[in-house]
Amino acid sequence: MAKKIVFIGSGSLVFTRNLVRDLLTFDAFRDAEIALVDINETNLALSKKAVDGIVNRGNYPAKVTATTDRREVLANADGVVTTIAVGTNRDFYNDVAIPSSYGLSINVGDTRGPSAIFRFLRTLPQMLDILHDMEELCPGAIWLNYTNPMAMLCRALQGSTDKITISGLCHSVQGTASMLCRFIGAPENEVTYTCAGINHQAHYIKFNWKGQDAIPLIRKAILERPEVYNEEQVRNEMFLHLGYYVTESSGHNSEYVWWFRKRPDLLEKYCTHGTGWNPGLDCMTWKSKSVDETTEERHIREFGKFDPDNFPLNRGHEYAAYIFNAIFGDNEMFHFNGNVRNFGLIDNLPCGCCVEVPVLASKRGLEPIHVGALPPQLAVLNNLSASCEELAVEGALEGDPKKIYHACLYDPLTATACSMAEVEEMVQKLFEANRDWLRGFKHFN
Repeated sequence: MAKKIVFIGSGSLVFTRNLVRDLLTFDAFRDAEIALVDINETNLALSKKAVDGIVNRGNYPAKVTATTDRREVLANADGVVTTIAVGTNRDFYNDVAIPSSYGLSINVGDTRGPSAIFRFLRTLPQMLDILHDMEELCPGAIWLNYTNPMAMLCRALQGSTDKITISGLCHSVQGTASMLCRFIGAPENEVTYTCAGINHQAHYIKFNWKGQDAIPLIRKAILERPEVYNEEQVRNEMFLHLGYYVTESSGHNSEYVWWFRKRPDLLEKYCTHGTGWNPGLDCMTWKSKSVDETTEERHIREFGKFDPDNFPLNRGHEYAAYIFNAIFGDNEMFHFNGNVRNFGLIDNLPCGCCVEVPVLASKRGLEPIHVGALPPQLAVLNNLSASCEELAVEGALEGDPKKIYHACLYDPLTATACSMAEVEEMVQKLFEANRDWLRGFKHFN
């Protein structure tokens, strides 16, 4: 029987078109039912037009459906992919603007820290609704989540069900591995690695080229070639001082730690170049230009860049299609890095927190692989972020604003800029800005 894959949040056009393209390249899914779901009809229509273009150009026998009601298509689904965003451009702007007014130099704000915590609080109720629908309509489905903040959402969802198999996916692991291969001139098919930690802050504990340790070659490239160092200044500094390379980009990592965004001179030295985003208040200025743009306007603008006639149909490197193929397609086993709860996987991170570790996908399902203990300097870094995420998840599930405050209080970047009283005041303002989104949550006071 043809497999059914449901894409919830299909208006995320880049993800949807790439993931559908990859899926259809596998023989088991050429005739799949691709069910697109988005609550915005304009975005839904644009995503269907894009997917129809891929199906027609590839001459696939796949069936494409589109609906604003996910319950119409979730029944008997084999796989579900989520790429949703909850909130308006104004909400996303406030996520950054309010902390910025307290001196926090936010670069992206979608993974951890106060900006991401309130993004998480807006998103979790919608994700729990999806979870409950899946428990009722497709309890055997595999749920692959791309929505940020990845670790907090996956931890909350996985702790709320014993029926649905869920893993969070991020392309930073394979993307960074490819970049490191380029740094040292190694063909990707000759490199193996072990990568583990937490989302956006996992590290390559092993990185071998033809079976030999290639970490010294990475160090040599960074120290001897200025163009390599300048490409990823923050990550390269972290590597030189911590000894292991971190997965997510410099822009993201600069705001997860204490070292780079706390003074103007450090912003200029480390964050002006090689971060991929503008630093601090410059980023705020950039965001404010589109703060009143509607989601329809943004997606129409994004779709205008999509040319189905020239869109490559060859398979890409996102994990989702490979995972589905391993489990209920051609059953070709596939290793990837997934976000799962830490039950006996990383010995020196909190039990039950969300970790990003190697996972084996096969017809048996998803099997996370034990990594052992992280190097101690990495464990210290990961423990702090994971503990803040645990507090945020507990606060969200219990409706406890005090835990949300404490999760923000211990965030490294927040602590470089704010007193305890200022964090308290900032969190109150973020609660007020998100009042309409926070279902069953008493506001902080």
